[in-house]
Amino acid sequence: MTPLYNVYVQDTVMILRIDLQSSIPVYRQIVDGLRILLVNGEMKAGDQLPPVRRLALDLGVHFNTVAEAYRTLEREGWLEIGRRSGARVVSRAVPEYADPETGETFQRRLRELAAEMQARGFPRDRIARELRCLAESLERS
Repeated sequence: MTPLYNVYVQDTVMILRIDLQSSIPVYRQIVDGLRILLVNGEMKAGDQLPPVRRLALDLGVHFNTVAEAYRTLEREGWLEIGRRSGARVVSRAVPEYADPETGETFQRRLRELAAEMQARGFPRDRIARELRCLAESLERS
């Protein structure tokens, strides 16, 4: 079972799933987990993220791991990082159109994920069901 970590943002508890045994680097898991919260609107412009050292201590990882995750999200335009003020969510305009390379990357990553799950014994029908559920959720939003 993947460990769940509570992340406190502006007095709100949010769940961040981190698996220290995963082959996916922890900083990448932090980036992906926070990006989900950002895209879903669970974190809004002006929200203050936990200080790097506090989140690192909570997750049991080196502070540079969390700092790298925050810097990655800053490069993507999600965060503003100040020396004394820490990491704060900023308003980010989503591009109207993705370039062709982004579409190709999306398709490749979906196929890789599906193949990885099948290799771990996850049933094909369950993968298809989860993808349909995700598609329906995206169409509703």
